[in-house]
Amino acid sequence: MALVSEAPIELTTFGWVPPFARGQVRDLRVRWALEEAGLDYGVRTVGPIPSGYEREQPFCQVPAYREGELQLFESGAIVQHIGERDERLLPREPVARARAVQWTYAALSSVEPFVMAYAGLDAFYPGEEWAKLRRPSAKEELAKRLGRVAEWLGSAEWLEGDRFTIGDLMMVSILRIMGDEGGPVANHPALAAYRARGLARPAFQRALADQLALYADKPKGEAA
Repeated sequence: MALVSEAPIELTTFGWVPPFARGQVRDLRVRWALEEAGLDYGVRTVGPIPSGYEREQPFCQVPAYREGELQLFESGAIVQHIGERDERLLPREPVARARAVQWTYAALSSVEPFVMAYAGLDAFYPGEEWAKLRRPSAKEELAKRLGRVAEWLGSAEWLEGDRFTIGDLMMVSILRIMGDEGGPVANHPALAAYRARGLARPAFQRALADQLALYADKPKGEAA
């Protein structure tokens, strides 16, 4: 709900990232869930990674999440935990709940690897000959995955009908990696409209603004 320095919930994120990564750091997914649930949170920046941080996040990535004695890592697990606190994100009815969780895992396991395999070529290996050769097959593989999601979605507003859940939050976050407009998602109008609906949500807009504000006007290598 609000970014508060002394809030009972604390996220870690990087104090500096290159411009192309701003608005894409994975704490954004957690910020979005917290905004949807109306929960205050604080942010602790790391970078370089401090000694002992591996006890919070064994892979020394972000985000890490602390809420009292509870510590979590992995954005999907954190978002699911937040969903457990708010029925608007994760239905209490067992079947609807299971299906929302199912789509969270599908986004992370069945879609994101293909998104990253494609988007990462331009982001991390611009001009590399091998990346140019890999790009057509990566695009084809991604198109198949996006086609499956679009086919499931059909004319529905969200993946499981008219109710936004953590599954939609995670799927939209991953579809956004390729940019808000254009790209492979644009080949599927229903999927592009679905992504746009998610990104238009006020909670997402607040979360994005807060993350971007962290990196505003920071020169290369300067932490928060």
